[in-house]
Amino acid sequence: MLNRKVTYRLYPNVEQEARLQETLGLHQRLYNTALEERIRAYQETGKGLSFADQCKVLTQWRKAVPALAGLNAQSEQVTLKRLHLAFQHFFRRVKNDETPGFPRFKNIHRYPGWGYKTHGDGWKLHPSQGASPGQPGAHGKIYLQGIGLVPMRGKPRTAGDPVTCEILHKAGKWYASVTLEMETVQRERGTEMAAFDWGLTDFLTIATPQGVETVANPRHLRNQLTELKHLGQEVARKIRMAQKLSGKQKGFPVSGNLRRAIQHLSRLHAKIARQRKDFMHQTSAWLVKRFGALATEALDVKNMIHKGGAHKKGLNREIHAAAPAAFLKMTRTKAEEAGSWYEEAPTREIKPTQRCHGCWKLPNVKKTLSDRIHRCDCGACCGRDENAAKVLLRWLEAELTGREPSEMRSGGSFAAMKHETHTIAG
Repeated sequence: MLNRKVTYRLYPNVEQEARLQETLGLHQRLYNTALEERIRAYQETGKGLSFADQCKVLTQWRKAVPALAGLNAQSEQVTLKRLHLAFQHFFRRVKNDETPGFPRFKNIHRYPGWGYKTHGDGWKLHPSQGASPGQPGAHGKIYLQGIGLVPMRGKPRTAGDPVTCEILHKAGKWYASVTLEMETVQRERGTEMAAFDWGLTDFLTIATPQGVETVANPRHLRNQLTELKHLGQEVARKIRMAQKLSGKQKGFPVSGNLRRAIQHLSRLHAKIARQRKDFMHQTSAWLVKRFGALATEALDVKNMIHKGGAHKKGLNREIHAAAPAAFLKMTRTKAEEAGSWYEEAPTREIKPTQRCHGCWKLPNVKKTLSDRIHRCDCGACCGRDENAAKVLLRWLEAELTGREPSEMRSGGSFAAMKHETHTIAG
């Protein structure tokens, strides 16, 4: 069975909005109280509390606090589970000599939401009567315990059985992220072959046996930088004024004017994030729909932005804004759903930005990042990204030779894919 998520936008009325806010506040306080109990128990006994221990304590809290008793018990366990996972990740980082990052107390404005474990226990989907066949989860309403039936919009690409649900609060809007369980995921796949190089000047440079194409970089963040700077300065100015009037650096009263300015800024950030995600989903779906065999290079984004200092700040921002790791993950997932070839070339072995696509030789003098034109002694001359895409295409052609269609490499590991042989246009 496969799991896929679908996100619905919720449209609560005034009364439901108040109940949602109250429920969010209760889960936030439950999380903080459970964290406080873990810290206190360790300071007193030298031993921490486990998830099972806190679930037992939760039963006592529900008897003593009527507000907690009104919430769904399984959703409260999900909140405790999140805290447990935060500590598990903390211990893992300590063990691996990484920056530990001890679990922090959550502010209500930074608490994302809460979850439910089982469909029908505290929540249930009620699709609209006019939902099309094969899309039982299209639009309609969602029932939430203590809140009622909340109208929603959205539909899954592939129908499935609802399993779990998360209620999210982002930039003043409410969402329901539902996990669906399904037997198979049907996605159309292409018959052509291509390799692409990710970049910033052009988002993708695609090399095919017929030629080279490019996909423009939409630069959603850069287009809004002026407005983001203006809104950020306005929020900072109002925060300084509130601190000055109250005489407090922390815990100062937040006026309605300041709250609206913060909400305006967060909504613009959320809009940019939605635009970026939508573009990457559409582009990755287009690639898989058109090409039956795809290749690119494995990217280490962390190392790409690790060094450089202040003078590289703008470049690092553009790399983050383009989200290459998320895009490659989307493309890999969609290729697996369609049963297509997807290959990530080992960058340190192939060196596609350095190697010549014509003679397959490395240059005597290593090209720097500012060298945007590839020139080789063999006579090959083209753009740097175009050369990298052609190198990857040549590598893919060699990889496909003598391989079985049931073998597909994603990020260096092989996974068995059960599908029939399909024609790849050469």
